[in-house]
Amino acid sequence: MTLSHDLAGTGPRTVVLLHSGVCDRRMWDGQFQALADAGYRVVRCDLRGFGETPVDAPHVHADDVRDLLDALGVDRAVLVGSSFGGEVALEVAVRHPGRTAALALLCAAAPVEHEASAGLRAFFEQEDALLEAGDVEAATALNVDLWCGPDAGPEARALVHTMQRRAFELQLAAPDEHDAQPSGVTQDDLTGIAVPALVVTGAHDVPDFRVLGEKTAALLQDARRVELDWAGHLPALERPEETLALLTGFLSGLSAPAAAAR
Repeated sequence: MTLSHDLAGTGPRTVVLLHSGVCDRRMWDGQFQALADAGYRVVRCDLRGFGETPVDAPHVHADDVRDLLDALGVDRAVLVGSSFGGEVALEVAVRHPGRTAALALLCAAAPVEHEASAGLRAFFEQEDALLEAGDVEAATALNVDLWCGPDAGPEARALVHTMQRRAFELQLAAPDEHDAQPSGVTQDDLTGIAVPALVVTGAHDVPDFRVLGEKTAALLQDARRVELDWAGHLPALERPEETLALLTGFLSGLSAPAAAAR
C-alpha cells in the first residue's frame, strides 16, 4: 500500500514532510506549497492510521516511507519530521541508509533512552482511561490542550482537534494484529547517522521533548540544535511563517544534490 500523499514542485531536491502523532499531513499547510514555490519537490504524506491512510496490515512506519520514496522514484530526500514524524525520520535514516539526504527534526521524539516525566506519564494514563471509557472527544481535547503551544491560535487548535479525532477513529477501529511493529532502531544506531541534521526544540514544549532533542543532537554526527523561545510542541502550526523560514534556511545551506530521482 502506498501512503496517501500530496506532491508539489519540480525542484532537484525532494523534501518529505512527516507529521506529528496528533496530526496528519494537513499540519503542513503553512509550508507545503511555499516550499514547492521556493524550488523544492515536496511530498507530504499520512502515515498509517492518520488522515486518509487506514491501518490495513501490520507495518513499520519507516518502511512505509521507504516504499513511498520508491513509488515516487526518489533515491534520496530531506526528511522533515515533527514529533512522532521526527522519530520515523530517524528510523528511515537507520533502516534504509542512503535514502536520507538530511534531517530536520522539529520537537521530535527519538529512539533514545529516556524515562518519561511524571507529568507525561500522568497524561498518557489519563488519555488511556478516557479512551477505555469511550470518551474520544475528551481524549482529543486533552491532547489539544497539552500539545498546542501558547502561540497556537483558534484555527490551529481546531485543526489539531480535527486531525487527532480522525487518528483516534482510525486507530481504535483497527484490529490489534494490524498495529505498528517495532522498528528495531536503538539509541546506538543514531550515532551512525552522518547526514546534516537540524534539531529544533521549543521553550514551551513538554520538558521531555527538550531532553530528547538534547540527547538526539549529541548522538548525531552532524547536528545543529536550535531552541525556539516562542514554540510549544507544534511550531509548524504555531508560527507557520517562522517555521517556513527556519526550514528554507536549513535547506538552502545544504550542498546541491548529486541526483534527486531515478
